[in-house]
Amino acid sequence: MRKARSLLAAALACLVLPLAAVPAHASTPITKKLSYTCPFPLIGLQKLDVEIKAAFDVPSAPGGTFTTADLAVSVTVPDKSTRGLALVGAASIEGTASAGVTLTNGPLTLPLALPLAVAKTAVPSSGPFTTPATGSVPPVQLPNAGKTALTIGDFSTRLTPKKADGSFTGLGSFTSDCTLDAGQDPVLLSFDLGSTQTRHDYGVTGSTTLKALGATAPLTGSFAVPGFAAAFDPAKAEFKVFGFVPGTADLRFTPDGPQTGELTGDGFVAHAKLALAVPQVTLFGLPVADAGCRASAPIPVDLRTGTGFALATGGPVTGGFAIPALTGCGTFTAYLSSLFQGDGNTFAVTLAAR
Repeated sequence: MRKARSLLAAALACLVLPLAAVPAHASTPITKKLSYTCPFPLIGLQKLDVEIKAAFDVPSAPGGTFTTADLAVSVTVPDKSTRGLALVGAASIEGTASAGVTLTNGPLTLPLALPLAVAKTAVPSSGPFTTPATGSVPPVQLPNAGKTALTIGDFSTRLTPKKADGSFTGLGSFTSDCTLDAGQDPVLLSFDLGSTQTRHDYGVTGSTTLKALGATAPLTGSFAVPGFAAAFDPAKAEFKVFGFVPGTADLRFTPDGPQTGELTGDGFVAHAKLALAVPQVTLFGLPVADAGCRASAPIPVDLRTGTGFALATGGPVTGGFAIPALTGCGTFTAYLSSLFQGDGNTFAVTLAAR
């Protein structure tokens, strides 16, 4: 029974995440995925995957109010925890949580405790399941001009498993303190309030790797912050089919619609949406694609700055993406799709300030 209680403790701890504000631009919906670790007796460390969604209004000048709306969170509970719940006869779980968030606004540092209600959620007999939580963040006035940031921290949960008849299990209610896993960016928003954002222009050098094609193509171009739109020059990939048939593919990555992004300290995350055209493909030097050959849908990719990046000088930027089926390629459309389509593709470039 003691082991069952420990398994249940882990299961319940995996049911709540901190619901945190993730503002970027006014009335902009944001999704943030993070992982947390909760230590428990007997079963060791338990990890939970958390998805936070919210929308935020950011003031345009000092003295304005920062507000949060549509806060929602989902937590994926692993199979091991589900089985622990089943061992003590739990048919549902519910409870509360408190998440720590720090808001800095110029010289002001304001710790915020975000209360959450964990909805009553049915527990299956086995396998992972998802439980929702909701909460609210009070409006906060930002009095100062300058650097403003919102950073998420650890959280604490108070959870109760119940049997099918509504009675308590042998565990009763319990509290568990969980920590944000290392290696993640805890900054949910970073911006300069009431000041004109400095424009940064960069030259781009690097490459893109197309996994299914088994090819890497050199890239050049330009990039600017704010704006977050990458202007890649035309590129050419060389590849071999079946390991010996030589081929080439012209690649044209261009922005598809508005490009968005957020500053994260001295770096950024750019949410690019790119169109990919493949106007020429050759095998044995012979053209096998029509000029209208292209990806059948826009390609989303998050371009993230890496270690050593600084807005003033530049640095490494990477991102992964998937290529959808090709269209408009002519007679060999289906075959060419099989060469290009799939995930695991990458951008690895360096930005150099101009």
